Amino acid sequence: MAPKVLLVDDDRLIHRLYQPHVERAGYQMLSAFDGAEAFATAARELPQVIVMDIMMPKSDGLSAMRELKANEKTKDIPVIIMTVNPHFQLSQMESQLAGAALFLTKPFGPASLVAALQRVVSACGEMPHGAAQP
Repeated sequence: MAPKVLLVDDDRLIHRLYQPHVERAGYQMLSAFDGAEAFATAARELPQVIVMDIMMPKSDGLSAMRELKANEKTKDIPVIIMTVNPHFQLSQMESQLAGAALFLTKPFGPASLVAALQRVVSACGEMPHGAAQP
């Protein structure tokens, strides 16, 4: 079974852009569009990795990640944080303090996302069949 990746971003175009590349790399992509939906989906589906935007409505990415890390069921799921935040250093430091596995700054291409997924998932020992090591 393909490792599950939960992509959390309020921009639906981001989901449509990355999904074919993520799935071609051997992952099953799940989608959520805000922090609250991310928490519910993660608790139900238990993905191998979560890719989450910081700036979202309802519950921002850092708040959602803190909630995930505080929950026994989801606390060990690695989270890759992504943002277009112009305050890169502050966002990166906050993300690391909240428990992010990796930090990506938008815009980035699909190949960068797939490389980040492979890096994080391989650290957990779960590479999809046919996927190249980073």
